[in-house]
Amino acid sequence: MHARHSSTVMTKIRIGNRRYSLPASRIARTVIGVALIIGGLLGFLPVLGFWMIPLGLLVLSVDSPMVRRWRRRWTVAFGLWLMRHYPKLGERLGFNGTRDRPERRPDRAKSKP
Repeated sequence: MHARHSSTVMTKIRIGNRRYSLPASRIARTVIGVALIIGGLLGFLPVLGFWMIPLGLLVLSVDSPMVRRWRRRWTVAFGLWLMRHYPKLGERLGFNGTRDRPERRPDRAKSKP
């Protein structure tokens, strides 16, 4: 059974080792996420920046399963790349070589008759 979010529960997102609170309202989170993406598309303007696009997708991933799957895949791939090339930076950002790697299940008993 899935627990539903009540309007009093603060939703949090994690970036590196830090957690940031988001509004409890799903509508507010969606508006913020879409506004960040639109602002990111206007990143050539002085105040806005292209950095807003991934941030908007991160906010939308709280409520959208499709965006959440994309974010998880990207996070795992980025964590593995980072640990391979810059392990100290990866550890400082909260990745470790084993947690981000999918666990391999032992092969089922493949017995030949």
